[in-house]
Amino acid sequence: MPKTSTLPPLDGLLDLACRDGVDIRPTLLRVATDLYVQKPAHTAAEETQYIELAGGLVDAVDQATRAIVTATLRAYPAAPAAVLEKLTGETAALAKPPRPAATLAAPTTPAPRDELTELFFTARPDERRLILANLVPAATARRPTHASADTLAQLEAAALERDGAAFGRRLAAALGIAPALADRIVRDASGEPLVVAAKALGMSAAALQRVLLFLNPVIGQSVERVYDLAQLFDDISFDAAAQMAAIWRAPLARRKPAYEPAYYDDEKRSARSFGSSARRMRASRTPVAPRKTDHAG
Repeated sequence: MPKTSTLPPLDGLLDLACRDGVDIRPTLLRVATDLYVQKPAHTAAEETQYIELAGGLVDAVDQATRAIVTATLRAYPAAPAAVLEKLTGETAALAKPPRPAATLAAPTTPAPRDELTELFFTARPDERRLILANLVPAATARRPTHASADTLAQLEAAALERDGAAFGRRLAAALGIAPALADRIVRDASGEPLVVAAKALGMSAAALQRVLLFLNPVIGQSVERVYDLAQLFDDISFDAAAQMAAIWRAPLARRKPAYEPAYYDDEKRSARSFGSSARRMRASRTPVAPRKTDHAG
């Protein structure tokens, strides 16, 4: 995971809130707050950056987001009073004291996964690093397993052949994501999504470098870009990459529930069809006994 000192300033995230499409301001405020409370203390410049960023977003987010951010800051000893005052409408003197850590409930309303996916893909490279730095899976989450050696070999072979379509198909199958999203990962000119996918699948650093050099010409023609992405691969944890991959899979899982009635009906039709075919096959293979004829005495 990237070291705190190497992360870009928080005010660089403010551009994300001004882009067209999905409203990412609630997610932006929560990510910025999570990042802020990771450090036990801040310089005056860092505190000013956070106050300006959070202060510009508080009025634009919903009550659920405000409640989550308020709870996060009240559990943080060095929370800026100005932000808490704007969140709660209370002055620092009247603000309620923080609850004991033992009774402080964790946020129960995580940001929508579709929103987080869009936030990641519309972010700049430095902003994507910030997002990845905050993706920490729950302690009870099951640790996913790496892809098979055969799958990784097929992905690398497709990349070396510069076959983006084949690489996208294999990537969609390996990660369990929608083909359109896999194609978006392949075509991304910056390359961070590809690094996340490779890390989540357990690809080696050397194999990733070959993929980066051959798969997307926009990335491969820049030695500096390939080096930066290789460094990102070393910096991020497998857990963070696996968490992002799980976020990418979520919409597809919702669209194809295992209990969908159509599947049950299809199974009944298939069973009836198979039974009819089997009966016809048995009938065709059963020898027909000659008919008995009556002979005159």
